Amino acid sequence: MIVSTSANRTRARAACVTALVSALLAVALLLPTIAGAQDTSRAVRIGLTYQPGTKPGVVVTAVRGPWGDSVQAIIARDLDYGDRIDVIGLPGTPAAGSLQNLGVGVSYPLWKSLGAVAAVQATLTSSGVHVAVHDVTGRKIVQVADFPLPSGAGSADWRLALHAASDEVEQWITGIHGIAQTRILFVRSGHIFIVDSDGADERQVSDAGLSLSPAWSPDGHTISYSVLGARGWYIVVRDLAGGPARTLPSTTVGLNTTPAVAPAGGSIAYAHAEEAGTDVMLADLAGGAPRRVTVGRGSDNTTPSFSPDGRRIAFTSGRAGHPEVYIMDADGSNTELLTPFNFGDQNYRSNPDWSPDGQRIAFESQIAGSFQIMSISVRDRSVKQLTSEGINEDPSWAPDARHLVFTSSRTGVKQLWILDSESGRARQLTHAGGARLAAWSRSLGHAR
Repeated sequence: MIVSTSANRTRARAACVTALVSALLAVALLLPTIAGAQDTSRAVRIGLTYQPGTKPGVVVTAVRGPWGDSVQAIIARDLDYGDRIDVIGLPGTPAAGSLQNLGVGVSYPLWKSLGAVAAVQATLTSSGVHVAVHDVTGRKIVQVADFPLPSGAGSADWRLALHAASDEVEQWITGIHGIAQTRILFVRSGHIFIVDSDGADERQVSDAGLSLSPAWSPDGHTISYSVLGARGWYIVVRDLAGGPARTLPSTTVGLNTTPAVAPAGGSIAYAHAEEAGTDVMLADLAGGAPRRVTVGRGSDNTTPSFSPDGRRIAFTSGRAGHPEVYIMDADGSNTELLTPFNFGDQNYRSNPDWSPDGQRIAFESQIAGSFQIMSISVRDRSVKQLTSEGINEDPSWAPDARHLVFTSSRTGVKQLWILDSESGRARQLTHAGGARLAAWSRSLGHAR
């Protein structure tokens, strides 16, 4: 964190450290000639007809089998959480009863009467799940594919693989890949936890000891975070598949926090504090001496975030006497102020996160005495306030550059919430108190 004035820098930095520490029938029955259709290109959006600017209505039909209800529920929820599809027949809606009575049957007239332009049918197979999408208006199947599922129905890996089917269906229907097959890291009670993007399968992934500031490597296999040791805070790298955490040698002494791995995966940026302030350092993950890339001259420079191409870094700096968000080239050159002084009522803006499409940077800003999530356009510097209820901090973008996960006190205790930055729809992700400092992964289609 950055202090507001030089007079209370020591107190603010101490407070900062304390805060850190503290989802058919068998298609053969419907379309016998479709056996090989799973080779259809998955990269092309299917030609559904619906009103521009609206969300297409989609039905997810019942699924036969001992895990059929779970498959249907997961696919329907994933599509709903993507905020680009109007899922018809979710529990508690008027259409739910009609679809339940139909079961796994095909009824284009019913689907159309419910406002659906597409229907998703899933069939469990010996190796996974077979998914077909119907064009309700054209009364035909327009896309189909088989998705393998690992053994152990209901397990974390099984659910993650099923999320891949949801994301592909969203790609077929909307042209944009879904974000269900992702996970989120966060901190609770000084430990690092991981949770699926739908809130399922939460578990601790750090060892004993106080840990903070988790970050993802681009491959989704490894994570980095800060750990308190005998000689200060140091950065460790851990493979989620197992094995001990590896300490980054250049961070064994002093205060080393807020790691961020470069998009190419070969280097890591982090904040390193000394008596004369805090600077952003850049080091090779394979080893070697770190390079200082900010010249803070006694100010605090923290929370680096790489642009998607890895060429630039956004970070927080107090060099102007109060925290603001700056951007610079990855080598530390061409530093410029990103957040202007002329919005909000207090000059305190920090914790930037660069969107995966490179167009916006999310950050937290103090507004009327409470922190709120904001985003700013990298191109024209236009600012958008995204939250207003409670205290909201620590934003992290989803791979679609539309959704954000953040810490919020709106329920009276800190929890993680997910926000659709376009519609403003928010949903609670965690339910045990004290969750904060979240980091959203890329798509984990190839994660182990």
